[in-house]
Amino acid sequence: MLDPTSYLTAVAVYVGAAVLVVLCLMWWLWKRFGPLWTLLIALSSAALLLTPAYPRTGVDTMAPALVVAAFQVLTDGLESAMHALRPLVVMLATAWVLAILLWLFVFRRRSRGKAAVKPVRRA
Repeated sequence: MLDPTSYLTAVAVYVGAAVLVVLCLMWWLWKRFGPLWTLLIALSSAALLLTPAYPRTGVDTMAPALVVAAFQVLTDGLESAMHALRPLVVMLATAWVLAILLWLFVFRRRSRGKAAVKPVRRA
């Protein structure tokens, strides 16, 4: 079992690595896709990687909800993994709403209204 210092170190390393993965994913996707798809994929991956959950009842420490849900589904079935799947679904839906709002209000290119009229040259 981990003592409190090593647990906090492990959590910090995991969160740092997850943030680096999401930033690299955003940088790679930004060059290939538009801002909407980049935001959807990057924020979804951040939600999946960074959502915490308790591994089982009576445990004081938390683990990534995606890992907890995967192990619970594979070992005990879907019903035992619902305590980890609920926060994942909520955070994923929040990430999608945030991505769409960011795209609508920050990253979307606005049209300039009427097209610029070019002057007619007469000979």
